[in-house]
Amino acid sequence: MNKGYRCMVRLLDDQEEILECDFQGHQKGDYLMEEVCSKLNLIEKDFFGLRFVDETKQRHWLDLTKNILKQVKSMNPIIFCFRVKYYPKDPHRLAEELTRYHVYLQLRRDLLHGRLYCSADDAALLGAYIVQSELGDYDPSEHAGNYVSNFKILLKQTPETEQKIMELHQTAMQGQVPATAENNFLRKACMLDTYGIDPHPVKDNKGNQMYLGVNYAGVVTFQGSRKTHHFKWSEITKFNYEGKMFVIHLYYAETKRTMGFKCVNSAACRYLWRCAVEQRLFFTLHSSRDAPAIVTGGSFFSRGSKVRYSGRTEREMLEHASSVTRDPPRVRRSLSFRNRLNEGTPTVDEEDVNYRPQQMGPSRPYTNAPYGTNKVPSNTPYSNSMSNATEPGMQTNAIEKQQRPDLLHTPDGDVRKRLPSGEIRTRRHSDVTGTHSPGFDPAQTPEPGEIVRPPKSSYPPSGFGKSFSWNRFLKVCPWAMLFSVLFVLGSLLIVLEVDNETLRPLKESHEIEVLSRNYYLPLKAQLRKSFNLFE
Repeated sequence: MNKGYRCMVRLLDDQEEILECDFQGHQKGDYLMEEVCSKLNLIEKDFFGLRFVDETKQRHWLDLTKNILKQVKSMNPIIFCFRVKYYPKDPHRLAEELTRYHVYLQLRRDLLHGRLYCSADDAALLGAYIVQSELGDYDPSEHAGNYVSNFKILLKQTPETEQKIMELHQTAMQGQVPATAENNFLRKACMLDTYGIDPHPVKDNKGNQMYLGVNYAGVVTFQGSRKTHHFKWSEITKFNYEGKMFVIHLYYAETKRTMGFKCVNSAACRYLWRCAVEQRLFFTLHSSRDAPAIVTGGSFFSRGSKVRYSGRTEREMLEHASSVTRDPPRVRRSLSFRNRLNEGTPTVDEEDVNYRPQQMGPSRPYTNAPYGTNKVPSNTPYSNSMSNATEPGMQTNAIEKQQRPDLLHTPDGDVRKRLPSGEIRTRRHSDVTGTHSPGFDPAQTPEPGEIVRPPKSSYPPSGFGKSFSWNRFLKVCPWAMLFSVLFVLGSLLIVLEVDNETLRPLKESHEIEVLSRNYYLPLKAQLRKSFNLFE
């Protein structure tokens, strides 16, 4: 009998209650997505997704084709966040007001957390639409003083920005009902360069820190507040990754090119690759039936990844939603931004705080630059302060130093304990973690001033250091290298010559095509001509 599990789903509006959903151990992600969308009464559900953060602070989208429990087995409690996964090119083409309202909530959230970065004038206009949606028309008897200060709208909200928002609310927003104000907000937001962009921290081939995002228009990179690249979907032939390196294969001006970007770690690179592949399929395919299984080989020492697209494409979603006839569902609006400023910080959840990988350093305090100027606030997703990377081991040592001031960490990785007499006891990492060599008794406490060493039984046998033989190594090494070369050549020959469905994606890869065209086919023709081979 399958065991039941319970998860929590945070919604786009923080004021709404958290959904609690039950699922069985054998059920897949599409069951949970259907359950959430059913409770929210959404039919255009393919624009949305469920995102979660694993134990390494890496974000993931729940794969709807795979088992739920296998994807979140390390999480306790199990928490998902309901978010917009595919930002539509034109939100006004969505069939229902309820769907547009949820996209509006997501963009309002992006503006609050700095992902929807824009100029000061645009930020003030977007803020005025939000105030109009929540307060209605300006009334001097009700809206006295700096009434916008009761709202937390922008990541960097200054009195000057609040004054601009009030001026626009009092003069340019009259007569707009909430739905109209929200539609105008969507119309303005979808024209911004950062619309639909979830910034991934990367470095280019020169080591410059930048941020890469994917939306309906293709792949975009930013350096600070400046857009540096825009690769359109029509120019991109495929994506792949190898270790930390994310590679974009391009074809434009009748020339094949590649662009590589280095991610923080391999998990972040794999997540970026998957996001890019899914976004490309969603916005470019006419039908989900045409979706191929996308495979990347990773590298020689790392596993690859595979994406089998599920769900409908944007074209299919719009056609399906327009054919559905039902009474317009009721939109429940809430004043979710009231009094946020008085609480000190925006209301965020773990998924919003940890959208960058764990190794990324903490954000620096705000600068005094106004929102939207060329000087980007230091803790926005597009600021360079997020490029302070630390090695995983350094974080562990720093935490241990704070918790155990009696330990002295040496550069070679040893840990030494200060004894009462002032002497230092040397411990290897196994002593700290609780694993010890055979024959070592951790219960034996040292006398003050004594240097503790393992007993003789735990040392390697005598002569161990002399067992290595250079002559044996020099005899074996050439044969090992010859075997490796023959193995690689044999594998390449199989890939190039065998017409197999399994090997076809590898055979059609750019690297194999270049190798075949420039080297293998000319060599094969020469051998055929000289020795009558390959006839």
